[in-house]
This record gives sequence, structure tokens and C-alpha cells, in this order.
Amino acid sequence: MKSFSLLVCGSTLLVGLFAVPATAAQFQVATAGRDYSFTISTGQPWTDTGLDLQTGDVLQFHATSSESCDPAGVTGAAGAGLPVVSAPAGALIARLQADGVPVLIGSGKQVKAEEPGHLFLGVNASGAPPCSGSFVVKIHIATGATPTAPVVGSSLNSSSQPAASSSTASASPVASTEAQKAAPAQDVKSKLTSAAQVFLAGQFGTGATPSAASSAAVPAGSDAVSPASAPAPSASTPVALKVSSAKLDSALEKDIDGLPRRVNDEFQNQGDMVNFVLVGSEQQVKDALDAASWRIADTDNKEAVLKAVLETYQKKDYLQMPMSTLYLFGRKQDYGYELAQAYSVVASRHHFRIWKAPVTWNGQTMWAGAGTHDIGFEKDQRNGKVTHKIDPAVDGERDNIGQTLQASGKAKSLSYYLPPDPVQGAKNATGGGYHSDGRILVVVLQ
Repeated sequence: MKSFSLLVCGSTLLVGLFAVPATAAQFQVATAGRDYSFTISTGQPWTDTGLDLQTGDVLQFHATSSESCDPAGVTGAAGAGLPVVSAPAGALIARLQADGVPVLIGSGKQVKAEEPGHLFLGVNASGAPPCSGSFVVKIHIATGATPTAPVVGSSLNSSSQPAASSSTASASPVASTEAQKAAPAQDVKSKLTSAAQVFLAGQFGTGATPSAASSAAVPAGSDAVSPASAPAPSASTPVALKVSSAKLDSALEKDIDGLPRRVNDEFQNQGDMVNFVLVGSEQQVKDALDAASWRIADTDNKEAVLKAVLETYQKKDYLQMPMSTLYLFGRKQDYGYELAQAYSVVASRHHFRIWKAPVTWNGQTMWAGAGTHDIGFEKDQRNGKVTHKIDPAVDGERDNIGQTLQASGKAKSLSYYLPPDPVQGAKNATGGGYHSDGRILVVVLQ
């Protein structure tokens, strides 16, 4: 008997998607390493990367800057009261725990986590930094010990089989038939293993599909490009986000300034930030998102359960899990879209909600959007139940949405705009914290 479990973002509907016995089991996931990329502004002392560290993790840092700032520090700058007294002012530094001792990273360094922790990146400065700019920091984390974590289901490890020789391949039609029968089971195992790695990446800071997100505050008018989060689960890896450096039309800026900065739930709890705007007709929006492989989320929970059961029975992947209702302009979202990997959709998915704005620009419809990346589960602070945990570096999902639209060929232009009252740190409606550089990605569709 297959069990089905489904968790709707922001609620506690548990129905299941794992076609395995619903009993807790232990499994191990071994990974060669994880890669991340961050943009760290020199304008704020510390940036929470959202990365949890395990004992034995080895972190290899590589930092660069295309601006005047140097991650190695500024020679001759005032050095009084610096977090790392022995290091140059303006240098890249890190903490492996929230209250840990800062260490110099500079342009590159290898650091080992001696105990579980959480990674913060910062600038070696006391007060105003010696220069204005940002660092691009790439991090490779090699897991020191194979993680073990409880997940619903039986063992997901499957041993790889050697390739069959030509004589073996043609020797037995029966063997070939049996192999074909076994293929769907191996495919399910592979998807479940991958889903487990996604879950571990978000829940425990381990696994093979982490999120690398942009973060930190930037000055108004900045056209610096922030890196995107982990690649969307599509066949190709997203290319770099190409953002126009041209100033937005003043009328469009005024319209964006008038948009609410955050959405809210049914109890008026403020939540996710509005972090992107689409400009185009309803049909243009649907065509663009369809071309970018985004799927409209199911809206009826009961129908979703039946659909999940049917599609699993038909050996299809259910990737349109419902999401909770949030509000903007005093009404619920017009559409919810998601992009997820088979099976891991329960714990991890890229998703966003969009609302038709009450204003137009040049006769074109404007859509306000709030995008976040689900990476696991956490306690809902409103009621103590289980809800989705989002990647706290929400700029990653903003840029991921832009990348997919850019790759689809349906985006005429992409621009960043920093409103006069940006959201740079807040909590969503369920109590999970997030941070941002405050910029809104403006996508004009064609």
C-alpha cells in the first residue's frame, strides 16, 4: 500500500507523495561537496548566509571584487576597534557561530568547522567601511562526515551496477525484460535519493542541492548583479542574470513606489516581501511562465490529493502541490506558480505568488510578485504546527525567477530597482526570518 503525504506551504495538510512505507528510517547521503556563491556588501557589518555547518565541514573560500574594494583589505585604512585586529580594514571576515570569534578570510582561505555552527560573512570594519562596494564570495564545503538524518521511508541507497557487456546484453531476453521491469523502481529510487539530498540541504545544511543566495544591502541606484539561488530543477543550468543598467522610467518607478512592500496572511500578519514585478498582459505572463517551465499550483486541497494519488499510480511526477493563500491589495493571490523536483516538492520547491496591481504602466498590466524558496520544514510560530522553511536569503529566489524568464526568451528587459523604503530584514507570516538587499526585480515581458 502506498502512502501519500503533502504539506501545503503555510498550513499543515499532510497527505504524502512518497511511494514508500510511512515508517521512520535512517539513511546516509554522501556528497563530494557543495558550492555556494554570495554577494556581500561592505555597507553592513555582518550577513547571515543561511548556511548551517556540521562538525568536520571544510570550507574553501574564494573572494573577488570588480569594484575598488579588495577582500584582502585596504592598506593604510584606520584600524582602531576592528573585529579582527590583526587584519587589514575592509577585509572579508567570517564567523562560524552566531557569537563566534571572527576570522580573516581575505581573498581566499580554507577553514574547518570544529563544531556545529552557522556561517556569517562580514567586513572588517568599525563604523563606516573604508570603501563602498561588494565582494563576490564563492564557497566550496566538503562534508567531513557522512550525515545521518531521519526521513520518512526505507533505505534510499542503491548500489551502482557495472555496465553489461555485449555478450550479456544479447544473451537472455528474459534478463532484458526483468531489467526493463526494474527500471521504474530504480528511477523512483533515484528520485527519492535526490529528494532526500534536497531535504537534507535545506533542513540540516547538508546534501547535494543547496541554495546559494545573494544578500546584503546595496545603495540606491546600484546596478550590481546579485547571484541566483541554486539552479532551478530543469534540464539546464541557469545562465548569469543580465540586468539593464539603464534607469527605469520615472512613471514606472512611481508606480512601484506605491506598491505594498509585503504581503500578509488572513490574520493580517505581515510576511514575504514583494521582490519582483512583471509588466505584461495576463496572456503574456502565462505564456512566459509556461515557456520557463513554471507550473500553476493546484488550488483545491482535496483535488490535489486525488491528483497526487492518480499521477503516482500512473507513474507520473506530481509537481503542482497547493500553496497557502496570502493577500496583497486586500485580496488573495491571482496565481501561484512553482518549480520543483519530483518527490522533493514536499520539502523543497521554488515558488511565488503574483497579484494584478491596481495600476498600469504605458497601458500595460503590472503584476506584483513575492517569491521564496522552500528548503525544508520548521515550526509555525502562529500555532506550533509544521510549515515550510524558506531560504532566508530571499534574493536568490528573486534572481532565479529572473533567470528562468530570461532563458525562456520571453523577457524584453530586466532591471533592479531599489525603492525608498526597502525591506532588508523581516519575518514571514509563520515566523521564519529572511534578509534581502531590498531591490525589486522588474521584468518587462514581450
